[in-house]
Amino acid sequence: MKKLYFDYEMKLTFSSPVTDHRFQLRCIPATGPRQQVIDTKVVIDPAIEPNTSIDSFDSVVMTGFLPEPHTHFGYKVTGIAFVDNANIKSEIYKPLYRFDSALTIPGPAVKALTERCKDRLRHEKNTGSPVAVATVVMDEVFKSFVYTPKSTTIHTTAEQALAQGKGVCQDYAHVMLSVCRHVGLTARYIAGLLGGEGATHAWVEVYHKDRWIGLDPTHNRLVDDNYITIAHGRDYRDCMLDIGVFSGNNVQQTQWVNASVHEKPQA
Repeated sequence: MKKLYFDYEMKLTFSSPVTDHRFQLRCIPATGPRQQVIDTKVVIDPAIEPNTSIDSFDSVVMTGFLPEPHTHFGYKVTGIAFVDNANIKSEIYKPLYRFDSALTIPGPAVKALTERCKDRLRHEKNTGSPVAVATVVMDEVFKSFVYTPKSTTIHTTAEQALAQGKGVCQDYAHVMLSVCRHVGLTARYIAGLLGGEGATHAWVEVYHKDRWIGLDPTHNRLVDDNYITIAHGRDYRDCMLDIGVFSGNNVQQTQWVNASVHEKPQA
């Protein structure tokens, strides 16, 4: 188990004032099967008291409305997560994670990668468990990409990213999800935080012996106690950390994000 202090901040700057700004945030790590979260604090700027609920994927969702003109919007989330991958609690099986989702529908590139994985699985030993199968898929996905910031958008599909051979963590996760589902695994998308300084991260979990086990295709490794889960779903569209609509005249927006996760020894 690790005690992780997290600090996640996002800022939007608008080129001219906007009004009637409606937003939806999934930015709060919640207590779940592999982590316990305490002392969470959320500060939204401009100041507003949001409505908080839990969605169908058990993610914490905050919504709000800012009618008055403003030129910036942001939030900061801090807290402590006790992460324990050695003692993940069981969860009920949900078959929806076996099927294609909007961003993971395979095309020629993903289908070819799936066949390469199936061929490798036929020739390798010790691939009888879902985690072992997923590890092979993860390795093939990792070898198929060059990590390239700004080479894709939040709308890029698994097929589009793999066809160009470059992308970011979201794309690695989407391709791995697509292949996993077509080699018979139950797999879901995870949005979260990773130890250190930087941005948010994305990885995959596969269902094995009534538990969800995490694999990180961007780094080609199993998820450990340095990972904090924020949200999960079928793909990125179920886990968008922040989304909104507003009114304005030819408004351009710039975004700044910083995520900090650091361990502090338990007393």
